[in-house]
Amino acid sequence: MKSNILVVDDENVARQSLTEILKLEGYNVFSVPNGQAAVEHVRTHPVDLMVVDLRMPGMDGLQVIQVVNQVSPDTEVILLTAYGSTDSAIQALRLRIHDYLTKPASPAQVLASVKKGLTRRTAKLQSKSGGGDSTEVDETVIEFRLKDGTLVDLSRRQIRSGRKVEHLTPAEGRLLRILMENEGKVFSHRELVLLVQGYDTSQREAPEILRPLVSRLRHKLDEFPALSERVASVRGTGYVYEGEK
Repeated sequence: MKSNILVVDDENVARQSLTEILKLEGYNVFSVPNGQAAVEHVRTHPVDLMVVDLRMPGMDGLQVIQVVNQVSPDTEVILLTAYGSTDSAIQALRLRIHDYLTKPASPAQVLASVKKGLTRRTAKLQSKSGGGDSTEVDETVIEFRLKDGTLVDLSRRQIRSGRKVEHLTPAEGRLLRILMENEGKVFSHRELVLLVQGYDTSQREAPEILRPLVSRLRHKLDEFPALSERVASVRGTGYVYEGEK
């Protein structure tokens, strides 16, 4: 069955472009030009995933997400923003969005994020209906199993390989999760301070704030060959998680 996707953007060109890109991938795609129309659509139609612009007249993207979380909590959300290093990003994460992309996002970025979001939605629904103990279901559970069997359990902030277990601090766990969930995506120092620590800072100060945190995380990752050197520095910009070859 085709997934139902809703595109919400007040810019005609951006909305039409996103709609066409997603239709070409075989999704059922609907589009609306404002937040109020998005809320009405979600109230009356099944929506598996929504791509919503942050800055819109009337209801903005964050207000739309707040309503959708109440009306259709299983709908995954991708936020589009031209303001990647503002408080909006951390507010969006608190609203449990799947991802946020900085405009202009490439078709490849959008499609990769949509695919991940739909996969996450399917996994959550299967967990809820799989006959297990519902108290164990937590939509924030994130695990990565690497080729050599190393398990990165970011819900418990643990890395395990055989008998070896390494525990991460909350900040280390948030940093690693952001990077691993966005493999190959370069985050600026300022973005990472915002997403990990929850506050905005200057481009000059951000590297100094991040450096000791990244150093501690790398020291722990070095204990696991499959993770060693995966958190890479991008000179003058920030950091990226380089996946397995």
